Amino acid sequence: MEDDNKRNAQAGELEHAPEGPAPERTPPAAESGPTTPDAGKKRQSGRGNLLPFGSKPKSEPKERPIDEVRVSDDALASIIGLAAHEVPGVVGMAPASITEGIRRILGVRQVDEGVVIEHHEADERADVDIHVVVAYGVNIPVVAESIRERVRYASKSLAGITLDEVRVHVAGISRG
Repeated sequence: MEDDNKRNAQAGELEHAPEGPAPERTPPAAESGPTTPDAGKKRQSGRGNLLPFGSKPKSEPKERPIDEVRVSDDALASIIGLAAHEVPGVVGMAPASITEGIRRILGVRQVDEGVVIEHHEADERADVDIHVVVAYGVNIPVVAESIRERVRYASKSLAGITLDEVRVHVAGISRG
């Protein structure tokens, strides 16, 4: 009779136990009874993997694509214009279009003046035309090659864009 009362008390504790994994209890040796092949296995209830009301299942973090940085044409043109200005022998940039010429007449000067960018199908590659004014007495082919090297380096290191063709147009010579 005492055994029945103990079993009923244990069953009552299991019914009122909080949800979640219950600590495993080892039955006393007197109550163990016959051993069966299933004796060491946990019994699963028919409820499956139910969660408490209002809780969400933990999901694996979703893989996000790597964030992408895009450099605008205006920003790239500014980088190229500033890099070209750094080359010794370059006095300034020449307007590449009538619109830039009008802006210059009106007093609006920009660092991207004289830079024309043509993109290829890939975003990381482009061609560029640079219109410059050089100082009188400089070796123009050497200055043009220095412009190409400096502009390619600045574009690749600062913007991550490879320039395939860098065409330097000497639009004028100035006494500087």
